[in-house]
Amino acid sequence: MPKHKTHKGLAKRFRITAGGKLKHRRVGGRKLLSHKSGKRKRRLHTRKVLAPMEAKKLLRIMERT
Repeated sequence: MPKHKTHKGLAKRFRITAGGKLKHRRVGGRKLLSHKSGKRKRRLHTRKVLAPMEAKKLLRIMERT
């Protein structure tokens, strides 16, 4: 049987932590930054851990494809 390929679109956007959770960039931190406050922009720098059910779905897609 051939091996399953990793879904490269998801692999570029998500990182798997040591505990098996998925981390991703927050949306809204790349354009139209002039009217956003510094506090908001700093918050957008941080990575966010995905909700468990969403992570489960995406991990299944990453492994299956």
